[in-house]
Amino acid sequence: MDERTLLQKSSDLFTSQGRLIELASRGRAVFVGDTHGDYEASQIVVERYLNSETILVFLGDYVDRGAQSLENILFLLEQKLKNPENIFLLQGNHEGWKYTEFSPADFWYELDEERRKDFAETLALLPFVLSTPNGVLATHAGLPDVQTLSEISQIEFGDENWRAITWGDWQEVPGYYLGDWGSRPQYGEAYFREIMRRLDKKILIRGHQPHAPRYLFGKRCLTLFTSSAYPVPRMVAILDLAESIQKADQLTLEMI
Repeated sequence: MDERTLLQKSSDLFTSQGRLIELASRGRAVFVGDTHGDYEASQIVVERYLNSETILVFLGDYVDRGAQSLENILFLLEQKLKNPENIFLLQGNHEGWKYTEFSPADFWYELDEERRKDFAETLALLPFVLSTPNGVLATHAGLPDVQTLSEISQIEFGDENWRAITWGDWQEVPGYYLGDWGSRPQYGEAYFREIMRRLDKKILIRGHQPHAPRYLFGKRCLTLFTSSAYPVPRMVAILDLAESIQKADQLTLEMI
């Protein structure tokens, strides 16, 4: 399949599946942190874990920083089209080029203007949030200021809730909104607990923030990375979708 057809078919699929993905209580989910051009990591995850009983949830940031961004994103889009109900690619801030330029952006700058526009249009359609029936939310970074899960479907690409989801950092300090650090809004424990209470969720799984502790907020927030672009272990987290779960350390972590 040529690149333009792949992007168009991917766009159609992302549009049909929407901004909020809600899983059923069967099988297991494997959560994959930022891959950032680590094509090898994405291949290992698909080869090792993908089967009819397993859903792969990639948490965003597929391009930039790593050496094989183009290969990585093309591979993931191809796999998504082959396995539309068993692979989900959430949107990270590095997929938000349509809204704003950022740095580093080596993938985006290596494309000519036409290809840059095509990729930007497709990746802007990626879903924002994934929810499981046993109390887990997955985003790239933070949480939106919404009252109900259904409101996530109404979030507009580029708005303040989108910024929270794709750019937000967590700080394990008292407080709600802590201001911005450059383009990255900062949030404290009070915000985390309030949004999770509203949405009736136990655990958040996310990536984005490489220097954050693995667990935050009484082990209710898990930060994952699955890329050699960072000096941290390439990890995935495995969740039984039928299991009752209260803390993020109940998930199984595996190195790849």
